[in-house]
Amino acid sequence: MRNILTGAALAVAILACATASSLAATPAPSSHGAPPGSVPAGSAHGLPAAHLPTVALHTEVVVEVNKKGQVVRVKSTKPSKMQGFNLETYGNALQMWIRKPDGTSEVGLYRVSYDFDPKTKKVTRRVALVSLGGNWGDAPGAANVMMDMAKKQ
Repeated sequence: MRNILTGAALAVAILACATASSLAATPAPSSHGAPPGSVPAGSAHGLPAAHLPTVALHTEVVVEVNKKGQVVRVKSTKPSKMQGFNLETYGNALQMWIRKPDGTSEVGLYRVSYDFDPKTKKVTRRVALVSLGGNWGDAPGAANVMMDMAKKQ
């Protein structure tokens, strides 16, 4: 588990450095080209156009949840055929809080499923209880562990 969290923290640090260096290397805008306020073809608000999958995708992640409702770790996954979608859903699951509508939580195993619909271009997330209990009730949440590791580095 420590290797996964270390890898995740390293990936976040690399992404932050890459973003900062790419911003620093961005040239100043020129007076040539499209008039101010215009948006380049194929993009919304000047951002590059997103290339979303054209097929439906489904992943399932089984997570351990502590007494605060924080995900402690991912126990298992059922991946889709797209690695990028799998990585995003894995990262999302590590940062989740699973609580009841009244704000309370129960220690246990939960199945989180993610379904991408290419027609609506939306992801639906569903949470289902697998079993109550577990010896991780007092364990810190995975997101907290990753943030603590990043601060130390």
